[in-house]
Amino acid sequence: MAPNAPYEPAPVRDEADDLRSGRRKAARYLVPVAVAGVAAATIGLVPALASSGDPDLPEISAQELIEKIAASDTEQLSGHVKISTDLGLPSIAGLADSFASGLGDEMKGGKDVKGAPDPQSLLLELATGSHNLQVATDGPDKQKVTLLGKDSDVSLIHNGDDAWVYDSGSKEAVHSKAESGEEHGKDEPAATPKELAEEALKAVDPSTKVSVDGTSRIAGQDAYKLKLEPKQSGSTIESVTIDVDADTYVPLKFAVNSTDGGKPVIDAGFTKIDFSQPAASEFALPKGAKVTEADDLEKDLGKHEGKHDKGDWDKGKWDEGKGKDGDLGGGMNVIGEGWSTIATFDTGGQGMPDKDEMKDVPAEVGGLLDSFGDKVSGDFGSGTVFKTRLVNVLMTDDGKVYAGAVTKDALVQAANGAK
Repeated sequence: MAPNAPYEPAPVRDEADDLRSGRRKAARYLVPVAVAGVAAATIGLVPALASSGDPDLPEISAQELIEKIAASDTEQLSGHVKISTDLGLPSIAGLADSFASGLGDEMKGGKDVKGAPDPQSLLLELATGSHNLQVATDGPDKQKVTLLGKDSDVSLIHNGDDAWVYDSGSKEAVHSKAESGEEHGKDEPAATPKELAEEALKAVDPSTKVSVDGTSRIAGQDAYKLKLEPKQSGSTIESVTIDVDADTYVPLKFAVNSTDGGKPVIDAGFTKIDFSQPAASEFALPKGAKVTEADDLEKDLGKHEGKHDKGDWDKGKWDEGKGKDGDLGGGMNVIGEGWSTIATFDTGGQGMPDKDEMKDVPAEVGGLLDSFGDKVSGDFGSGTVFKTRLVNVLMTDDGKVYAGAVTKDALVQAANGAK
């Protein structure tokens, strides 16, 4: 089937995530890694699946397909999702654990928190390699995503007003109150092809070429392939493809392709899917689980927070200033628009650590920073660009950060223009 003419919908603006996650001095060493990892997880979690032949389906325009995705009322499904991410980074599967072990006593008042799973460390783990997920959803108030591990699994469960993060190995869970309905998950990273597709389609504007690029067969389902391409120069993204079920119009597969060629940077898709109602037990915490309240962990952290050296990170200029092109809140600003958007924020004068400071940094972190950082200079001064196949981050020596799915030259140009 020949591709349809490009469709250019009206601009849609999405609320940006607030990245005020780092309070501690040590956290700034992980800024480039965190930005790259979280961005990768938000843009999409991952797999290229073999096709058994492209099905012959009725022609549909890109506009019609987008409208059908938006109008899809399928709210019940379960299945397996394979995730493969190739950002061009060394393996950082153990990086979060290494970092947490060094700060565990400091952050948690001496408590052993190994059994309390941390969603942020899961994001770091998903930033490289291949992973398998089990997913289930039954309407807006019941969702479950399980990351299948070698020795244990970690599940994020939402059921009405309750949410848990559960580790099957330790049989421990952290419980918190969850917003129900549409409010739930709006600030959470996307975890399924449907959520990833929704995030991508929110960003579609006149800078995007949209077309239907043939058909495919994913997890036994006939699908249309929707293709998004940037019209602007300077982006590291060659295209985003979304395979959409031809019957339910649920996105089945999501892939991000880099301008450097090769396999997709991010490739997430169902290997098995069932559109029947999942069992109610899917959304219940297993019996015998040891539950810790998230509020109690926060209280413990608050009591102990004054005992460590916060450094200048806490004194940063997170809440100062407005960006040239827009203020994202919390001190984060946005430069540019569309595929060339760059997020920028000020760490409060703290650039990359010097050699003496690096002595206190876990070896895994130091090696990671050295492996994908390039020194750059310009009108803004000097700094380091941390490169991946998708997201690049410039950290200037005076503590300003510029990040986006753009080239190194685009980051340097943005920093020069902001001076």
